Order: sequence, then C-alpha cells, then structure tokens
Amino acid sequence: MKLMEKVRLRVSINERYLSVSRLVSGLNIATVCEGALCPNILECWGGGIATFMIMGDVCTRGCRFCYVRKGKPKPLDPLEPLRVAEAVRVLGLDYVTITSVDRDDLPDGGAGHFAETIRAVKTVNPGVKVEVLIPDFQGDLEALKTVVEAGPDVLAHNIETVRRLTPKVRDWRAGYDQSLKVLSYAKKFNPKLVTKSSILLGFGESLEEVVEAMRDLRGAGVDILVLSQYLRPSPRHYPLVKMYTLAEYSELEKTAYSLGFSYVVAHPLARTSYKAREAYYSALKAVGYEPPQGNS
Repeated sequence: MKLMEKVRLRVSINERYLSVSRLVSGLNIATVCEGALCPNILECWGGGIATFMIMGDVCTRGCRFCYVRKGKPKPLDPLEPLRVAEAVRVLGLDYVTITSVDRDDLPDGGAGHFAETIRAVKTVNPGVKVEVLIPDFQGDLEALKTVVEAGPDVLAHNIETVRRLTPKVRDWRAGYDQSLKVLSYAKKFNPKLVTKSSILLGFGESLEEVVEAMRDLRGAGVDILVLSQYLRPSPRHYPLVKMYTLAEYSELEKTAYSLGFSYVVAHPLARTSYKAREAYYSALKAVGYEPPQGNS
C-alpha cells in the first residue's frame, strides 16, 4: 500500500470556533462536522462555517465506510427548521450547508423536512445561499422534486464510490444508478440548479473506474466534483486499500476539469461541503455569472 504524503493543517481553537460550538450545542443542533468525524472541523468552525445535520444523528442505513450512528431514529422535531434558521442568523452566515442522515423510516425519506428547513433559513435570512447534501430518497422523484422546489442554490448527492464497489461499500438500499438518477433529475426539475457529488478514494478502485465514475457524473449534469481520501473510522469499517498521493490528486483534478466540471476539489482531507461557497460561485462564473462583491 502506498503511504500518503504528510498533509499538515495549521489550525487553532479560536473564539469563532468556540462560538459555533456553543451555538450548536445550545440550540440542540447536530452537525455532520462532529457526527462524521470531519478532519476539517477546526478550520471550518474557526472560520464560522458549519454543516448542519437535520433529522437527528442516527441513520437508518449501514454503509460500511460511514461513522454516523446507525439504528432507529427519533421522530422528527417540527421546530428544527426554525432552530437551524436562527443559528444561521446568529452566526451571520451568507452561505449555509445542510445535510441529513438517511431516514428510510419516513414515507418521503425526510424530503418535506428538508424543504421546510430550506424555506425557514431563507425566510429568516434573506439573501443567504443554501446548499443541501441529500440522501437518495430511495429514488422517489416526487420527494426529490419537493426539495428542488423549495429553492436550494446547490443540491449535492454523493455517489461515494465506483460502480463495481457500490454493493460492497454502500448500504443495500443505495445504488450507483439510483444516485445518478437523483442528480440527473434534479437538473431536469431545475436546469439552473448547481449540482455536486463526491467520490471517496481508497476502497480498491482502479484509475479507470474513477474516470468512468467522473464521466457518469458529468453525464448526469453534475457541476462540482469533490475527490477525497477514505479514512477508515474503525476496524469494523470497510478496509482501507490505498492512500493516494498529492500528485495523484493533482492528476485526477486535471482529468476532472478536462471532462467539463465547473469546479473540482481534490484533496485527501476534502469533504463534500469543504470550500462549498467558493465552489458555488466558481461554478456560476463558469456559466458567465459574476458573484456580488465580497462573496467570491
């Protein structure tokens, strides 16, 4: 196995980090930053950026790479959309990312709750940009349409891995083609919607398979691609097969741009919401839109 080059992060626990920490704790809001052991938590929270995780912190699925708790979730909290909106207001955010666990126990997979949260955030915070990282809703297109019609600025859904490894890595209710369908139809429901997806590397995929997955994502109209390193959370999770070098990430980034992606984040520690605002405005610039001053 290749060893990854050392990646150094210069971080500090500043007052902004402590402010975000106190806020999410005080409002009883879960964040994927904590729930998924994100390696960028100090950098993002220190900059006043957080990815809110709605609908609880217990997932109904058992993907073999994911650290989020699995089991039977609690009922939805009807006040959660307003709490998230209030958190965005208090933090003074102009760009917010919202994700969730999978909620296969709900008839619509939680799509209605997503939509309520988007609308609440935008009502309380006029002008804020909202990115959502959604589950596949088991391929339910009406559920997907409910989220799209709520008006997110970016819709992300992760394909996670290449076609061959999908059944081994992801939960049996997920699917490679099902994820492509979600991304493709999101664009059909709103052609102006910016879409995003992520591929974790290190499960044993070949370079050819990664390029094939990137081509499939572009075929589904995906604008923004994130490539990152799988880091095994525990011995119970899927084995780590390969650590990619920074040079390999650089080559994959070049390939992705050559396939037509508007923005590519390729780094071992990148995650879907990493540099989310920068990626969004860069994607808009690619189609000729200049962002307002101060938001680039």
